[in-house]
Amino acid sequence: MPELTPITLPQLAPAYDVFFVDQFGVLRDDAGPYEGAIAALSKLASAGRKVVILSNSGRSGEYNSERLVSLGFASGSFDFFVTSGDVAFDILSRPEKAIPKKARCLTISSGGDTNLADRLGLISIQDASDAEIVIISGSEAERIPMDDYREMLRPAAENGIPCYCTNPDIHKLSNGSIAPGAGTIAKLYEGMGGHVTWLGKPYPEIYEHALKLVGVTDRRRVVCIGDSIDHDILGAKSAGLDSVLVRTGILADVSDEQIEKLCENARAYPRNILQHFAF
Repeated sequence: MPELTPITLPQLAPAYDVFFVDQFGVLRDDAGPYEGAIAALSKLASAGRKVVILSNSGRSGEYNSERLVSLGFASGSFDFFVTSGDVAFDILSRPEKAIPKKARCLTISSGGDTNLADRLGLISIQDASDAEIVIISGSEAERIPMDDYREMLRPAAENGIPCYCTNPDIHKLSNGSIAPGAGTIAKLYEGMGGHVTWLGKPYPEIYEHALKLVGVTDRRRVVCIGDSIDHDILGAKSAGLDSVLVRTGILADVSDEQIEKLCENARAYPRNILQHFAF
């Protein structure tokens, strides 16, 4: 297996023109920004690097951008904020997808968010047995048992209702610990025989969307920075991009040996290891 070489952000910055940076686990957790992350993002922008925040969030990039700025990040420290929710809206708005307006939609999310359904003109409902489409964009598994999610979704899965997972993250950060993410809930749906369309990292659409926004022609000049091997590192590999794994977020307490095993299982290896996103 390739050697996982440590690197610092000052060493990394001159090597690439475009940085795709994950949000949760790299820049912040659910409590707020990581130490040094606000300044580091601004320094990258000041050095003339293009920065795209690339997030497996079912909410829009606009929403996430405003939230990041409210936490103290400068609006000028990133060029674009691309979410899996944005990519899902772009894809599901296409005529060939033929999702009827006013279709009855059950959304599984956090905080009661129905942003994607609202943007698509769907009617939000609460009962899976009446659903014509299911969107899984978030998780509240820190307070809702997975068995409850399974029973909530079972009628839709048994009825063959199509499901779109706009946040493939298997895990999420919650109150200093790790809880099942929206991707785990979507896997429950698949386990009951339901069909799930996955949108976000590590799937290619979100990378192609971001590359088009920044006008990249040479993928060798792009690096992806993230804390998840199964999403950020595997996604970068699938898109033909270099990647750097950050030892914060969901891997903060994982040993080097365990990281090597996770890379082997995913068959995806970062070019470098970064202890934290800071200069």
